[in-house]
Amino acid sequence: MLSTEDNELLTRVGPGTPMGDLLRRYWTPALLVSEAPTPDGDPVRVRLLGENLVAFRDTNGRVGLVGENCPHRGASLYFGRNEECGLRCPYHGWKFDADGACVDMPSEPPNSVFKDKVTLKSYPTHESGGIVWTYMGPPDKITPFRDFGTESLAPEHVAASKMHTTCNWVQAMEGNIDTSHVSWLHQFNGVDQIPDDGSDKPGYPSNAMSWKFWRHDRAPRLEVEDTWYGFKYAGIRTTPNGFTHVRMTAFCYPYHTAVATVPFGVRLGMFVPIDDENCWRYSFTTRVIDNSRGVGGANLFAVAPFKLARAEVSGNGIVPREYTAENDYGIDRDEQRNLTYSGVAEFASQDLMVTESMGAIYDRTQERLGTSDKAIIRMRRLLIAAAKGLQEGGEAPATSGDHDYREVRSAEKILEPGEDWRILGSNDDPLVKEMDTDWAADRHPVAGS
Repeated sequence: MLSTEDNELLTRVGPGTPMGDLLRRYWTPALLVSEAPTPDGDPVRVRLLGENLVAFRDTNGRVGLVGENCPHRGASLYFGRNEECGLRCPYHGWKFDADGACVDMPSEPPNSVFKDKVTLKSYPTHESGGIVWTYMGPPDKITPFRDFGTESLAPEHVAASKMHTTCNWVQAMEGNIDTSHVSWLHQFNGVDQIPDDGSDKPGYPSNAMSWKFWRHDRAPRLEVEDTWYGFKYAGIRTTPNGFTHVRMTAFCYPYHTAVATVPFGVRLGMFVPIDDENCWRYSFTTRVIDNSRGVGGANLFAVAPFKLARAEVSGNGIVPREYTAENDYGIDRDEQRNLTYSGVAEFASQDLMVTESMGAIYDRTQERLGTSDKAIIRMRRLLIAAAKGLQEGGEAPATSGDHDYREVRSAEKILEPGEDWRILGSNDDPLVKEMDTDWAADRHPVAGS
């Protein structure tokens, strides 16, 4: 468990907080590209790391991210006019460009130079992978944009979405690096009846068989390996036929997770703080596995009685919340007794039910952690140490442009005798080498689903 002081440090992200200062040293998702799709389109409210901002795409197509309140009298620029490469306040017509410079002040005399002395808070932006990213740290400490595999891909080859979560960002992220819970929260009756398709042997199992392995061994042994980007860890289970099954997940500073998939994943989940008590669960997928290779099999949900949340609101990638605390996440007690372990029909809502029900910010002085929590403990320690180190004059970890961030991958496999799980998903993995044209060169995504 954490001390009260460390729990506060870990969860508070506003301006001037140690963790807030750390997060501001990274390029951070601010909004989806689809939320500000057209030049001179509608401004967008953005709340990020406890700050109220407004995003707008100017006449030339550049996205500006500026403070919400006009520096004149504080009116919200969300109601402003987006026109001729600037956002104009509706109160007195003051106009600001994407850099926050005041380019017009029509309420002042024509010979006034006052506008040259007025600026609006603004942050630089970068579009990649269907996301508008921003850097909110000290300008002289700006870091290179970290390419997780999106920079060289056409927009149609990237899928990005986000979902609102009503709890602290660390609390939400902890669910993504908790491999043990898939053996419980996401289980359903009928798993044991999944027929053996021959993948309970060394090699990559089918997605359907993965459910069976998670159910068969419900107390995984965890091993954690530190990496240059954070860490990766394995949940190790024994299959019904006595083989060693590994589910590997990666954590990259400060809020990136690559959750284990069959065979190895390219989908990143990012838990971006709106403020201390809310966050966005961002997701982007850059490449997919070619099913013609016979790896992975049918979609995991083909055998599960769960629904997937869909990004169907105006097609802009914002995933709607059908199940929330207000309707008890749609829990069906009869289904909980007879069909599913949780009684909640939607897969993502099962996670939201447990993380949001802890309260907006859980008091971690009250928890009791076990061996299945090793990865969560490591994540907390790394983040707390990084925040404290920055306050002491150090540098934020894993910001260098010298690394290949496409190496942040996950994996799931039944190991050969003597095989080390640490090689999975790395550039030394034989399957990665086999798909080197698509994984390393990133020319185009592999066909499949």
